[in-house]
Amino acid sequence: MALDLARLQFAVTTSLHFLFVVLTLGLGPIIAVTETRFAITGKPVFERMTRFWGQIYVINYALGIVVGLVLEFQFGLNWSGLTHFAGDVFGPSLAMETLVAFFVESTFLGIWIFGWGRMPRWLHALVFWVVLAGGYASVFWVLVANGFLNHPVGSVRRGDHLALTDFGALLSNISTTHAIEHIVSVVLLAGGLFVSGVSAWHFRKGTGDTELFRRSMRIGIVFAFLGGFLVAQTGYPQLDMVKETKPVEYAAIWRGDVNAAQAQAVAQFGPGDYRPPGWIDASFQTMSIIGEIFEYFFWVPLVFLIRNWFERRRFIQWTLMILIPVPFVAAIAGWLTREVGRQPWIVYGQLKTADAASPVSAGTVLTSLILFTAVFLALAVVDYALIARTARRGPDGVVLGAAFGAVEPPGSPSADELPLRL
Repeated sequence: MALDLARLQFAVTTSLHFLFVVLTLGLGPIIAVTETRFAITGKPVFERMTRFWGQIYVINYALGIVVGLVLEFQFGLNWSGLTHFAGDVFGPSLAMETLVAFFVESTFLGIWIFGWGRMPRWLHALVFWVVLAGGYASVFWVLVANGFLNHPVGSVRRGDHLALTDFGALLSNISTTHAIEHIVSVVLLAGGLFVSGVSAWHFRKGTGDTELFRRSMRIGIVFAFLGGFLVAQTGYPQLDMVKETKPVEYAAIWRGDVNAAQAQAVAQFGPGDYRPPGWIDASFQTMSIIGEIFEYFFWVPLVFLIRNWFERRRFIQWTLMILIPVPFVAAIAGWLTREVGRQPWIVYGQLKTADAASPVSAGTVLTSLILFTAVFLALAVVDYALIARTARRGPDGVVLGAAFGAVEPPGSPSADELPLRL
C-alpha cells in the first residue's frame, strides 16, 4: 500500500511540474528572438512583445520553481533506497541541475526582470539568452539523471550501491540524448501553439493591438511548424532505443510478443513479473496519435500565414485556440510511458521499485500525498489564473519593466531614433 501511494505521489507531482517546464522552455526561445529583434531594430512593438510574453514566462517560472523544490524532497522522503543504492551516480546530475537553475538561471532572470531601462538593449537581450541557456541546461542535467535510471551506464556495483566509473558514458547515454532531442521539439511546438492560440483569441475578440499580435502569431506559427516537423522525426527513433534497452516495454507499447519478452527477462533477471502496467499502451497511443497528426500536418500552420488568413477566418482562430493544450497532453502521456514503462525497475535491471521505497507507513505516505497534491494543484490553478488574466488583458496590462519605464540608459539611441540611423 505504501509503495503504491509513493508511486502515485511521484507520478502526480512530476506530471504537474512537467507542465510548468514545457511552457517555460517553449516560451523562452520566442522571447529571446523578440528581444533580440528589439535590440537590433529598436522597434517598440518588439519591446512590447517581449514584455507581454515575458510576463507570462516569469509567472510560470516563479510558480514552477516552487513545484520543483517540493518535487525533489520526495527522493529523501519516499525513495531512500534509491538514493542509497544509486545516489553516487545520479545525485551529481541533480546537484548540477540545482546549481544551474538557482545560481545561473534564476540569478540572470532576476537581472533581466529588474534590468529594464537600466542597461543597453543588446546587454539586456544577452542576459535573457543566458537565462534560456540555463533553462535548457537544467533540463539536460535532469535527463542525465533520468536517462541513467532508464539505462544505467557508466557505473559499477560495489557492495550494496553503485559507484560512478565513467562520467562521459553517463553524459552520452542514448536514453538521455534521444530524450533531449524529443523534448526540445515538443516544447518548441507547445510554445509556438501557445503564442499562436493566445494571439488568435485576441483577433477573435477584435484586438486593437493588431501589429503586436500579428507578429506574435507569425513567430508562434513558425515555432509550431519547426516543433511539429521535429516531434515525429525525434520520436519514432526512440523506439529502437527502447527495443535495445527495455525490450519488455517495447513489446508492451509496440504490439510485440510480451510473453516472449517476459520469458527473456526471467531468464536474465530471475523469477518475477517484468511487464509494465497494461494501461501503458493507452498512454503511448495517445502520444503517438498526437505526434502522427503533427507529422503529417506540421506544414498546415504555415498556410495560415498566407495573406494573414488568421486575422479574418474565425475557424482558424478557433483551431489555434483549441490546439493550445494538445502538446501538453502529449508531453504528459510520453512522460508516463517513459517512466512507468520501465516498471518494476526504478534503476532498470539493477534495483526494483519495491526495494527502493523508504521504510515508512502507508499513513505517512498518504498524508504527504494529500499535502503535496493539494499544494501542487493550488499552484497549478494559480498559475493558470494568472496566465489567463495576463493573456486576456494584453500588453497594456503588463507590469514587467514598467516600474522603470522600460527606457534606454543615457546615451543610448531611443526606439524612435534607431530605425532612422539604420
